[in-house]
Amino acid sequence: MKILIVSDTHGRDENLEKAVYREEPFDYLIHCGDVEGREIFIEALVDCPCCIVSGNNDFFSDLPREEIIDLAGKKILVTHGHTYGVSGGTDGIVEAARARGCEAVLFGHTHYPEIEMQEGILVINPGSLTFPRQRGRKFSYAVMEAEEGKNLQAEIRYL
Repeated sequence: MKILIVSDTHGRDENLEKAVYREEPFDYLIHCGDVEGREIFIEALVDCPCCIVSGNNDFFSDLPREEIIDLAGKKILVTHGHTYGVSGGTDGIVEAARARGCEAVLFGHTHYPEIEMQEGILVINPGSLTFPRQRGRKFSYAVMEAEEGKNLQAEIRYL
């Protein structure tokens, strides 16, 4: 199954739409927070199930702060990351994923794209489609493949 992972769109949809149209078809969309009131638009934009969590800029939101989802038999923690101090490192968020029996953790907040394996946990930050902060400041997202009986595979993609 193909999963599109985005984060930190901050209420601006143009690049999100570009990523969606570029990657269609996919089976699941995950937004790691800071949608700023655009969750209904995002759910209407795609023709698949969505997981959308709240970020530090999602004031007065009813979105969950984090979710554990199961995709192709893999438990995945989805959160924005700010409550785990991800700006200072991923140790806390990796420990949270491990404590919940997850194989992967997906988060945003830093606007820096990254994929790494840390202590047996796949750590994915898709970066930002609106305000990238990494060198070169390219708009980014991630695509993950999940299949029963196989390891999760993911890559960062740029607009």
